[in-house]
Amino acid sequence: DVIEIQDQENETAAEKFNVEAAEVLATSAQRLPLAQAAPIYEQLLQLYPTAAKFWKQYVEANMAANNDDATKQIFSRCLLNCLQVPLWRCYIRFIRKVNEKKGAEGQEETRKAFDFMLSHVGTDIASGPIWMEYITFLKSLPALHGQEESQRMIALRKVYQRAIITPTHHVEQLWREYEIFENSVNRQLAKGLISEFQQKYNSARAVYRERKKYFEEIDWNMLAVPPTGSSKEEQQWTAWRRLLAFEKTNPQRIDSDSSNKRIIFTYEQCLMYLYHYPDIWYDYATWNAKSGSVDAAIRVYQRALKALPDSEMLKYAYAELEESRGAIQPARKIYESLLGDGANTNALAYIQFIRFLRRNQGVEAARKYFLDARKSPNCTYQVYVAYALMAFCLDKDPKIAHNVFEAGLKRFMQEPAYILEYVDFLYRLNDDRNIRALFERALSSLPPEKSVEVWKRFVQFEQTYGDLASMLKVEQRRKEAFSSIDEDPGSVLEDSLEEVVSRYSFMDLYPCSTKDLDQLARQEWLVKHMGKKSGVSNGPSRGGGIFSPL
Repeated sequence: DVIEIQDQENETAAEKFNVEAAEVLATSAQRLPLAQAAPIYEQLLQLYPTAAKFWKQYVEANMAANNDDATKQIFSRCLLNCLQVPLWRCYIRFIRKVNEKKGAEGQEETRKAFDFMLSHVGTDIASGPIWMEYITFLKSLPALHGQEESQRMIALRKVYQRAIITPTHHVEQLWREYEIFENSVNRQLAKGLISEFQQKYNSARAVYRERKKYFEEIDWNMLAVPPTGSSKEEQQWTAWRRLLAFEKTNPQRIDSDSSNKRIIFTYEQCLMYLYHYPDIWYDYATWNAKSGSVDAAIRVYQRALKALPDSEMLKYAYAELEESRGAIQPARKIYESLLGDGANTNALAYIQFIRFLRRNQGVEAARKYFLDARKSPNCTYQVYVAYALMAFCLDKDPKIAHNVFEAGLKRFMQEPAYILEYVDFLYRLNDDRNIRALFERALSSLPPEKSVEVWKRFVQFEQTYGDLASMLKVEQRRKEAFSSIDEDPGSVLEDSLEEVVSRYSFMDLYPCSTKDLDQLARQEWLVKHMGKKSGVSNGPSRGGGIFSPL
């Protein structure tokens, strides 16, 4: 059933997130006037909010139409969530265009935009052209006197020295240009500076070559869709996991702040493609928390729940983080969001909220909420079991626990699993009289087809607590109960050697060999099927029938 539901969910997701249709739609939008294309882009970006290529197309359409205000607004919506070099190069092209006729003021705005861009995507393996464009821009600035020329040289040196220690596709070219630059300024000074940065450059080049192998496994054109379990998706998930693990080793041996920024950048890029994967969001938040930035972890969870608003896993993880740092009210709000309006609340939400209340507000708060929750039609037997065990294990109050189990029995007498949980509780109390009474009450009301596990447990109970006469009596009663639903009642009522093995086994100790157990199981299967006309199959091996765990 779970597999069927999962398949249905995958089909629904596949219909909604039709990647081929999205690509066709985006291509068609490029041929339309902006007024017609804009609604298409908005529709696409609502489904694929991290698709940098769609954002780039959308923004370029507005730039072509000279819609500067609309262009700025689109960039404000996408840049920080789409750390992709082509989109950011589009941004710098726009900034240079709107500032080209503003003189010194425009040049300063452009310089700030370059710095802003490099602070966000400057560590990308494909960011070499950005560094080179910035250097070309700085070289183009007019220097009216010696002081301005000196300041420009200092600025150029700083940018070069940042670029040559960044592992990019262009790191070797940038190094050659840096050598030429320093030698053109001052040959004597150049020797010392080049010698100083040679080792850092060598490290960057070595890391680039290693990192490049991980990057080549990643599909940078993939659209973010909910996981369907395809081999392509799993391959991409694995590729990103490997890259993240690589970055966490700090391969370049840089300072911890720079290394953390690099890891954050990798997570952010990963989420552009694995946006619908709760494990990536959780991993990112957990990494932040362990790195000492709980506030950053909380921001990640907040973003995660915008991306995956129905993810209970992420809500519990987020609530756990808030509770662990003593932020009880924010944690409570998350639990309340899981409870919803009560109409569709699932049993697990009730159970976890009761536990939360018990931890943070005490026994009475938990009790009051349980009394309210049990009135709901969505309150299943698991809620009663959870509260009873909490009263028994945490509050050390077996009387309350017993009362809860008894109250639940009026409602869940037809639930074998509830009866067995109640039996387990009475086992802990060593209350054999009430255990027997419970078995008798339950088996008198359960139909035979629902009572299989209860009978098994009753037999096991008599084997532990009873004498030989009571053991034999319960085994006989069980046979009689099942004879009414068996096609061949006579075969069920016969005694078998298996019953002896069952009575005289303990845990994984048996009064016979493994071969004997397999043979007995096979014989039991043959007895059950010997009245049927179909051909004999291989049947079961040990593990079926009477040898199933009791």
